[in-house]
Amino acid sequence: MSPIVSRYWMRRALRLLLLCVLALLICATAYGLTPPPDFRHRLSMGTAYAALCFLAASLLLGPWNVLRRQPTPVSYDVRRDVGIIGGTLALVHTGVGLTVHLRGRMWMYFFSKLHPVRAQASAFGAANYTGLIAAALFAILLAISNDWSLRALGTARWKSIQRWSYAAFVLTLAHGILFQYVEKRHLPWVAFFAAAAMATIVVQCVGYLRRRRYARSR
Repeated sequence: MSPIVSRYWMRRALRLLLLCVLALLICATAYGLTPPPDFRHRLSMGTAYAALCFLAASLLLGPWNVLRRQPTPVSYDVRRDVGIIGGTLALVHTGVGLTVHLRGRMWMYFFSKLHPVRAQASAFGAANYTGLIAAALFAILLAISNDWSLRALGTARWKSIQRWSYAAFVLTLAHGILFQYVEKRHLPWVAFFAAAAMATIVVQCVGYLRRRRYARSR
């Protein structure tokens, strides 16, 4: 391995380590602010809000470069690493969350009856459906978050799949809003969720308008 490659992987490993520490701090903070004693509910909250922070950050990095008039590559390591941590947290949250409310009856997250089969047609069911679809999208996005996938798929196809991150974000917002209602979350949780969502939406819109203005000027 050449010295340049070695330095690259050392820098990336250090960045991933720092991001993991940050994720743990956010998770621990949300965990600590969730009333005891239910460990699984507290861990679900911790991973949920940590995942939200990292997802928002990954979607803010591109528009932030546009606003600073900096080049925005198709894929670059900082945004990729933030996205990897966010997607991993989202999948961990999904796994933990499915054990919180209906222990031993996981099927009831999605079906109110099995004989005959009847969908869980409620705000609770809708929250679980949107969360499950978002988790599936995060799993796909994690699978292509590497240089090998970028080369194998080609830039255009890779980017078309990567854009599903916006759908995952919308589904995450729907999932979060529904659970704010279902669990009757207290105001500070709602305010933090709303602030993260609005900041992401506003910066994305401003970045989009700036890109369109730049394209027209050319």
